[in-house]
Amino acid sequence: MTSKEQLLRQYLVYLNVERGLSENTRLAYERDLRQLMIFLTQRETDFTGCEANDLFLFLLKWKGDGKSPRSIARCNATLRGFFAFMLEEGKRNDNPSTYLVTPKLNQPLPKVLSEATMDKLLLEGETSYLAPRDLAMLEVLYSSGLRVSELIGLRLSDVSLDVGYVRCLGKGNKDRIIPLGDPAVRAVESYINTLRKSLCGKLESDILFLNVHGRPLTRQGMVYILKKWGKSHHLDRTISPHMIRHSFATHLLDHGADLRSVQEMLGHADISTTQIYTHLTRKRLLDVFKKSHPRAD
Repeated sequence: MTSKEQLLRQYLVYLNVERGLSENTRLAYERDLRQLMIFLTQRETDFTGCEANDLFLFLLKWKGDGKSPRSIARCNATLRGFFAFMLEEGKRNDNPSTYLVTPKLNQPLPKVLSEATMDKLLLEGETSYLAPRDLAMLEVLYSSGLRVSELIGLRLSDVSLDVGYVRCLGKGNKDRIIPLGDPAVRAVESYINTLRKSLCGKLESDILFLNVHGRPLTRQGMVYILKKWGKSHHLDRTISPHMIRHSFATHLLDHGADLRSVQEMLGHADISTTQIYTHLTRKRLLDVFKKSHPRAD
């Protein structure tokens, strides 16, 4: 194994063990660094000998190849993290990525449902056989802001109904505990005590939310359930699990929750990710002002 390959492997182990990054993130970082390795070889240098100008030209090539600003920004973050690691490990005595500039991203605001729409969505008007399960999932989603992968991975032992909280293992294997509101607790209790027993049948499963065959729901299955539920409640738009997660965060901030608490409940590693929701609340205040104040125009 070459020294370049050894350095890359050491960094990937560090990302896994020390940083606890998800496999998808590690794979993205590895792809970026392998492309950098090829580029530096063509310039007759390597990770230990390259200079800031080499990295600048590498990112410039990415831009010339038509890479999106988001991809370039991620690659920039990859380079910064990798060379900071090399500096800490004594593989270099400088960090050539220090002066790299991240391109500005025009980040679209997340799609959010109004509180009135969420109230309409959580009505118990649905009469289908699976309605108790579907309502329980919706209540938990809106009460906790879980990602869809976290919701369908919940086990019976992850939900404490007597205390009112849910425990989940999120990105990077990070454990977090989130409160559950009373409506969510009641909906889950009703589902467990009635429908879940019949769904489980003779199968023994500790997964909380099951499909009609007694097996764990899939992401696609969850998306289909929400689409069908929205139609039955006469919503004029298609809803998604992530839309409910966005609504959870935005409504908390609208009612005075602090950003750090919302960050913790969402499981965001960086508070800058959570700050996108403050743009939504500011926009909503501005809309209210323009519609309501006599001297807004």
